[in-house]
Amino acid sequence: MADFGFNEHHQHEVINYMRFARSKRALRLKTVDSCFQDLKESRLIEETYTVDEVTDILNGLQVLVRGEVEMELINTAHTNVLLLRQLFSQAEKFYLRLQTDISELENRELLEQVAEFEKTDFKPNIKANQETTKPKLAPLNEGGVSELLQREISRLQEDNDKLKARLRTLESRSVMCAQEIANLEDTVAAMQADFEKTLNTNITSQKDLQDSLVSTKHDLLRVQEQLSLAEKELEKKFQQTAAYRNLKEILNKKNEQIKDLRKRLLRYESAE
Repeated sequence: MADFGFNEHHQHEVINYMRFARSKRALRLKTVDSCFQDLKESRLIEETYTVDEVTDILNGLQVLVRGEVEMELINTAHTNVLLLRQLFSQAEKFYLRLQTDISELENRELLEQVAEFEKTDFKPNIKANQETTKPKLAPLNEGGVSELLQREISRLQEDNDKLKARLRTLESRSVMCAQEIANLEDTVAAMQADFEKTLNTNITSQKDLQDSLVSTKHDLLRVQEQLSLAEKELEKKFQQTAAYRNLKEILNKKNEQIKDLRKRLLRYESAE
């Protein structure tokens, strides 16, 4: 059985299943033997039989044997489904998806290995004190479901912390952008006040007034340009609002997953 790559525990589980299958097979063979024995005792009481009588006897025997064999094959298939159900149920508890290769069920080399193993009367090198039966499949590790759920919670918590950090960065940038706009607005207001003050001031020199007006206009154009750039930057920030909302949504989902896993962990630990 070592050729199959099983560890000691799984090898023992296979032996238990093969013993179960062999006992069911032996029971069904006894039933088939009984069909023949009943035929001998109930129908084969004459010394000679006609062809029609022999045909009738064989047909009746065929019906009985066919029914027993068909019942055994159906029962074997259903039993295998129940065995797969146990394996798949355990795998799903650990978020695993098992796959099967149906073609391997007709691998003659492997089938011969199983047959050879059965001939040894199930005497591999197994600890004598190992349990012969188990009501449930053993967990994959000592921690069981609790440990796996705790790992998942830790992973989600780590993702949650990263999202919070990104969210804080975006919020900080938004505050800085708003402060820059406020400063520019104050600058524009101050320059407009200076401009109005200059217009209302008595200027002795027309040239000085013109130079001051040109300079002020230049300053105003420069400020307007800065304001335009700030508005574009603000628009760009606002365009990132969707990403901001998405991060908030992902963060909320992560928090819900953590709450759900913690509830499941509490239920599982209370069940233990």
